[in-house]
Amino acid sequence: MSADVRERFTARLGFALDPFQIKALDALDAGKSVLVAAPTGSGKTVVAEYAVELALAAGGKVFYTTPLKALSNQKYADLCRVHGTARVGLLTGDNAVNGDAPVVVMTTEVLRNMIYAASPALAGLRYVVLDEVHYLQDAYRGPVWEEVIIHAPHDVRLVCLSATVSNAEEVAAWLTTVRGETEAVIEERRP
Repeated sequence: MSADVRERFTARLGFALDPFQIKALDALDAGKSVLVAAPTGSGKTVVAEYAVELALAAGGKVFYTTPLKALSNQKYADLCRVHGTARVGLLTGDNAVNGDAPVVVMTTEVLRNMIYAASPALAGLRYVVLDEVHYLQDAYRGPVWEEVIIHAPHDVRLVCLSATVSNAEEVAAWLTTVRGETEAVIEERRP
């Protein structure tokens, strides 16, 4: 099934994937979590969008987390343009729109609270995107990312994205310890 999903996904993109994107998509197709460390504007988001496609094709859910409400609002608008407003929701401290959708954008704190409350919304969750995963290193907010990574349902795959994580291999090794096999995909070329 993932071969068909991938073919449709790459055809819709309208451009050839970079080698790091291919490596990350291969890891997702193999059932692994991924940590993508690449410069701003290099196309990390393509990996997250592929996880959305995989979840939807399997009849599952994907939660796209961001550290900021403004970024959540932007990702919500982006995903609505691709998948339609009926399939995309938004949950932040200020907004609750279509929270039962198969694709829900939220702040990382919202997901952490859902996990601790054993929310029924977690049923069918296949992927969690952790955008700006370098927040793990933040003294104040880092524990939220850590709690989500450790306590998310074990069968959920993570898609971790960062332009600034400085120790990607170490973070991927830790993710493998707590989540299962995780592929570190590192691109240093700035587009």
